[in-house]
Amino acid sequence: MKCGFFHNLKQTGLAISMSTVLASGLLITPASADAGFQQWIRDFRGVAAKNGVRTSTYDAVFSGIKSPDPEVIKSANFQPEFKSKVWDYMDNRITKSAIEKGRELRAKYKPWLDIIERKYGVDRNILMAIWSMETSYGAALERESALRSVARSLGTLAYQDKRRRKFARSQLISAMKIVQNGDVSARGLRGSWAGAMGHTQFIPTSYQTWAVDIDGDGRRNIWESVPDALASAANLLKKNGWRTGQTWGYEVRTPRGFSTSQVGTKSRTLGEWERLGLKRVKGKQFPDRNRKANVKILAGQNGPAFLMTKNFFVLKSYNNADKYALAVGHLADRIAGYDEFVVDWPRGYTRLNEEESKELQSRLLQKGFYDGEIDGKIGGGSRAAIKDYQRSVGLAQDGYASKKVLRRLRGG
Repeated sequence: MKCGFFHNLKQTGLAISMSTVLASGLLITPASADAGFQQWIRDFRGVAAKNGVRTSTYDAVFSGIKSPDPEVIKSANFQPEFKSKVWDYMDNRITKSAIEKGRELRAKYKPWLDIIERKYGVDRNILMAIWSMETSYGAALERESALRSVARSLGTLAYQDKRRRKFARSQLISAMKIVQNGDVSARGLRGSWAGAMGHTQFIPTSYQTWAVDIDGDGRRNIWESVPDALASAANLLKKNGWRTGQTWGYEVRTPRGFSTSQVGTKSRTLGEWERLGLKRVKGKQFPDRNRKANVKILAGQNGPAFLMTKNFFVLKSYNNADKYALAVGHLADRIAGYDEFVVDWPRGYTRLNEEESKELQSRLLQKGFYDGEIDGKIGGGSRAAIKDYQRSVGLAQDGYASKKVLRRLRGG
């Protein structure tokens, strides 16, 4: 639930009034105060008090919040881990810049990573990949538009989202206790639409359970201390069963006629899968044939196939989506120096690299079809712009960021 929440306001179609003011780190229109939401805030004060939240803490956390956050509900209804095609999800996250930045920061934080690896047994490349996936190595925390008041976000969910109401109420109480404990100020309580916080995006209850103070300053400061954030992520994985020195899984080739009924449901040893015809790519051997694994095929028989071991499912304790766990595992491998998957995704088009994707966005911007960031990440705003351009020149409106579209934009 922690990934993919950074949305460009320009792509949402929401009008932002010139009369907005800054309150709790967010732009809020005074005239848009919601009486029902204000009543909910007053009513929830009693619930919080019964759960040990002081009135002074409550009032500080909700200071200046007048209305629900409409972006929260939009984000809750579109989570890329569950909505995007697997290749779109992977292409936007396994990038040259993410790999290079991961290697650069791995070297910068080597002394701390040495300590964290010894203490928790979690591979440093996995931690770099999580940091990249969650906040682009902290870059997202520097963008005011990407951060929201955690109280307002969780209050919005508790007030408006029936499916997430129970979750939001418990997270909100936990968040206020984090402020009350002195780990972060009320104004500093900022994060995602789901209330996830800091460099490695912990929801409040996860923070209370797994966050650690490894730098020894007396605070579990995942907002400002990279060592604390990385150690907290490592502690979460360790406590959920991470197996030191083991991989997350293997890319394999399946035999002709392989039954997809076995995908994701049956756990067998790697040796048993091998006898059923599943072989590692490039002729490699499994290092331990007695290790249990499950088959995962995320894009049909024409896409890559994997045998996932225990650590893949531990990664899902961070975010319960196959795409997320696969992206973390593969990005970690790429940072470590391993190659791309042998079998490509069945996109149906020739994809662009990161620089070409930026060029595509830039050309669409110049032609008036796009008004988002030039970041090389092809999200909903980019795809909508591509479709509009394709419509204007008589191409099939598939929204794919393909070589064909870029050539046409170049005038070829």
